[in-house]
Amino acid sequence: MTAPRFVHLRLHSEYSITDGIVRIGDAVKRAAADGMPALALTDLANLFGLVKFYTGARGKGVKPIAGADVWIASPDSPDDAHRLLLLARNKAGYLQLCDLLTRAYLVEGRRDRAEIRREWFREVGCDGLIALSGAHLGDVGEALGNGNAALAAERARAWAALFPDAFYLEVQRYGQPQQEALVQATADLAGELGIPLVATHPIQFLKRDDFRAHEARVCIAEGYVLGDTRRPRPYTEEQYFKSQAEMAELFADLPEALENSVEIAKRCNIELTLGKNFLPLFPTPDGMSLDDFLVQEAKAGLEKRLVELYPDPAERERRRPEYDERLVFECNTIIQMGFPGYFLIVADFINWAKENGVPVGPGRGSGAGSLVAYSLRITDLDPLAYALLFERFLNPERVSMPDFDVDFCQDNRWRVIEYVRQRYGAQAVSQIATFGTMSSKAVVRDVGRVLDLPYSLCDRISKLIPVVQNKPVSLDEALEQEPALKELMADDRDGESVQELFDLARRLEDLTRNVGMHAGGVLIAPGKITDFCPIYQATGADASPVSQFDKDDVEKAGLVKFDFLGLRNLTIIELALDYIERLTGERLDLMSLGFGDPAAYQILKDANTTAIFQVESDGMKKLLKKLAPDRFEDIIAVLALYRPGPLGSGMVDDFILRKKGQQKIDYFHPDLTACLSPTYGVIVYQEQVMQISQIIGGYTLGGADMLRRAMGKKKPEEMAKHRETIAAGAKEKGYDPALAEQLFDLMTKFAEYGFNKSHTAAYAVVTYHTAWLKAHHCAAFMAATLSSDMDNTDTVKIFYEDTVANRIAMLGPDVNASAYRFEPVDRKTIRYGLGAVKGTGQQAVECILAAREKDGPFKDLFDFCRRVDKRMVNRRTIEALVRAGAFDSLAPSTGSGQAPSTGSGQAPSTGSGQVPDRHKLLASVGIAMDFAEQAERNAMQVSLFDVGPAAEEHAPQYVEVKPWDEKERLMQEKQALGFFFSGHPYNACKKELSRFVRRSLAQLEPAKELTAIAGIVVGVRTQMTRRGKMLFVQLDDGTAMVEVSVFNELFEAERSKIVTDEVLVVEGKVSYDDFSGGNRVVADRLMTLGEARARFAKHLLIRMNGGADARRLKALLAPFGPGPASVRVRYRNADAECELLLGDAARVRLDDALIAGLHEWLTPDNVEIVYQ
Repeated sequence: MTAPRFVHLRLHSEYSITDGIVRIGDAVKRAAADGMPALALTDLANLFGLVKFYTGARGKGVKPIAGADVWIASPDSPDDAHRLLLLARNKAGYLQLCDLLTRAYLVEGRRDRAEIRREWFREVGCDGLIALSGAHLGDVGEALGNGNAALAAERARAWAALFPDAFYLEVQRYGQPQQEALVQATADLAGELGIPLVATHPIQFLKRDDFRAHEARVCIAEGYVLGDTRRPRPYTEEQYFKSQAEMAELFADLPEALENSVEIAKRCNIELTLGKNFLPLFPTPDGMSLDDFLVQEAKAGLEKRLVELYPDPAERERRRPEYDERLVFECNTIIQMGFPGYFLIVADFINWAKENGVPVGPGRGSGAGSLVAYSLRITDLDPLAYALLFERFLNPERVSMPDFDVDFCQDNRWRVIEYVRQRYGAQAVSQIATFGTMSSKAVVRDVGRVLDLPYSLCDRISKLIPVVQNKPVSLDEALEQEPALKELMADDRDGESVQELFDLARRLEDLTRNVGMHAGGVLIAPGKITDFCPIYQATGADASPVSQFDKDDVEKAGLVKFDFLGLRNLTIIELALDYIERLTGERLDLMSLGFGDPAAYQILKDANTTAIFQVESDGMKKLLKKLAPDRFEDIIAVLALYRPGPLGSGMVDDFILRKKGQQKIDYFHPDLTACLSPTYGVIVYQEQVMQISQIIGGYTLGGADMLRRAMGKKKPEEMAKHRETIAAGAKEKGYDPALAEQLFDLMTKFAEYGFNKSHTAAYAVVTYHTAWLKAHHCAAFMAATLSSDMDNTDTVKIFYEDTVANRIAMLGPDVNASAYRFEPVDRKTIRYGLGAVKGTGQQAVECILAAREKDGPFKDLFDFCRRVDKRMVNRRTIEALVRAGAFDSLAPSTGSGQAPSTGSGQAPSTGSGQVPDRHKLLASVGIAMDFAEQAERNAMQVSLFDVGPAAEEHAPQYVEVKPWDEKERLMQEKQALGFFFSGHPYNACKKELSRFVRRSLAQLEPAKELTAIAGIVVGVRTQMTRRGKMLFVQLDDGTAMVEVSVFNELFEAERSKIVTDEVLVVEGKVSYDDFSGGNRVVADRLMTLGEARARFAKHLLIRMNGGADARRLKALLAPFGPGPASVRVRYRNADAECELLLGDAARVRLDDALIAGLHEWLTPDNVEIVYQ
């Protein structure tokens, strides 16, 4: 084997974020293929990719070198930081590097760059590090480049003193400015000072032709476009992964510089301890071990739980032995496996949360199977009552970390994290980094921007990329699936640009783009986090420290992850309980209510489950109607069964038929009755597989868990071994071997579909509680639900419609009555929250509420503008509130021009047909704000006159404008609320449409012939099917919403007719859909309202009298011809009456604009479309 000639010590991978597009796996493969014995990963100021690099390199027989390309702060010139390359020689050096990088990110006053201060090297230590000068980007190189050899020598000596026998002067040749002069000057300096010289090559991309893609990556990160002649261009096309031969040729004149790269690689030897867990330390009372403290706490907790479960002392003592026995077994197992500290830590922060007003979920995952967890109040469901197994959570025969996923109220989760940070020390606690990537849709937009392509083109291309299971497909898959993309590439005008876009986008697709934070993962280290990995923190006041490794890598590094998950439903329940207490004066304890309330189950039976946890989807609603749950075990089963496997296997049908008594229940053997009776003999849960193995085959529950896992993996050799074991165990216990064989085959089948009962049982508690609240306190519950996601108007609309369907009245937003959130007024009424109006925001609403609280209800728009802080409540906010109807109680009615002098807080009377004039209010916002500003100026001046009464005389007038018609009012309302609240635009044309649309959408029925339907277009989505692209158009007529399937051929021909918020008339086939259980509509023809009028109308009838203007009529009709509809004029004067049929040249399109123009001229009574 030939001796290595060169080792790459500089590599910016995709994890450098702002530059570098090298995928770690590709770099390792390239190094291995070139025979390099080692490779360094030196991303810019981070170790994000280290664990992946370390494991990948060792797997390919390449020695991994850990390092980072760091910024060194310049105290005299903060904008001119220099670069230094740091490589870890050993474990001590790795820890020093972690500490230095962490300080750089956490130091107070940090700007964008994470810079290391020179004094930190002495504070932290740097004897485990090797430093390279940074070539022309380092301070030595800068001095040489400026021709200041003396300063360069001074700086080099300083670094050499800081890193004795571990500092190297760096030379590079990749086409940078003054390359040769700098190489020569650096070599001369090295000889003069006796500092070794090393050749490096700053790799940014893998192949030479990746250069342009790398330039695009840099532009994406820095906000430039590729064609900008003024943008910085520090990189060259030479910065690809060069081979040893290329590097040897490049530095043939400096052989010792090449040899030193190999020498440095030999000196760097780090061993990362991966796969071993290091639990944090939990403080115990003096003289008590962790083991003893766990047992003490568990026993004390169980005693309290037994009192709650069995208030009757005699019953309690009768049941006690099984609980005591289970507790002893669990405690012994936990102690044997070394996890007492884990349980105590989780119990500590959960109980702190419960005692400090942070709602906590009843449990999640297999942890609900632990009695110790229940006793310590980590979980809230008795595992013995529901046959939840401890071994499913912690198996003594399979050593792995326990993992409690804990749900907290979403709004207060941060408080628990802060408690943990204070309890264990900020240095021991951090959250976990995530790395966002450039998905196909995103990378098309990003690359399109840096290529300076039109936004509309990039947006169109991005929207053409299909989405499968909420994830966009890859660019290559998109090209296969979407013909329109290929058409764009072949386009004469844009084709070349689109091809270039795709070429660059493919190279960048799925690369790391940014650093984020894991939704719930929190690390607690025994000591400092930096003993395991460095910390990263983004800039900004609300940024939190996160590990530089992602969740998989921190676990490999040995840190224990605790999942602090935010569950919105807990926030909803807590707010609902607050509302109920406000209305009734009573604070409910839901856990004390049990699980037997008929009204709660009726909610589930009726599938009235919008807003009910885990059972909101259409498919789940259909399952609930069929299954009709009437006990808690049924809810647990529903949550387990509603998955593709069980639904497709026939398990669900068997379960339902057996529950209804329509199919015989078979328990296979009387000894399995207790195990299978909760699910009517159907094997639904993984725990049942374990119990059957224990009862029939003589397995321990730990062994049964191993069997369950083997069945899931389907390894033939393991399965054969287990089949023999269960048969032998059955024979030994006196069971028929044939029964054991039958059950083994059944369990093998159902193990594929069986679900973790502990998880579904714990979540079933939240399902039941939300159903109970909806059944007994619907207004409070729905107000809380609506308040939980106010920024998402699509969600608000769904919950609003469900609220109305449950006969709860919804009062509109009102600046004199609404709060920030939706709030119940009484048991049957909710008031709309101002925070749900788009364009407001919490600060603005709180300002409004404070002004109202201080000086009472607002009198009118002018009074409102005078009293609120215009810095918080700006014009955009006020206009949004006007559009939403929040000023209706203060508004002038149509026809009233004077601003009301007082406000009663009541909506104007509509008895005379008058409605609040929102258009007048909107037009007057500007003068109202000007008036308020003038009033403020006047108030600041000392007046010599008494102007009180006079001021009232000069109150502003509302601006006179034409009132909005109903459609315009609703469209403006939708702009502010996200949906039509006070009416429906379909109603404006409902009477006319009823002439040819015979059924509302709620009354649709399957029919052999084509059916005409109509509605407002409220949504459009696309999906790839076997027949190609399919469009789904959602139509809403105020009675129901129906999705219409439109095949691609029809869509391409008629796409201009599908306009959101406009009427669409469809002739299509209505049929019953077995899959959805509802109607399916497939469009045959699409029509605008004007086209539908023409198709179904006989003619347009216009009534005119003797004073009519024939020229004006001709001018009105002309823009809408030629068209399909004939025109008849019924003319009448004092002497006679006649009806004229205008000639074919006067036929018109019956568009809205024509009808509106005729209405305005002749009044609506004189314009009629006569239908067949």
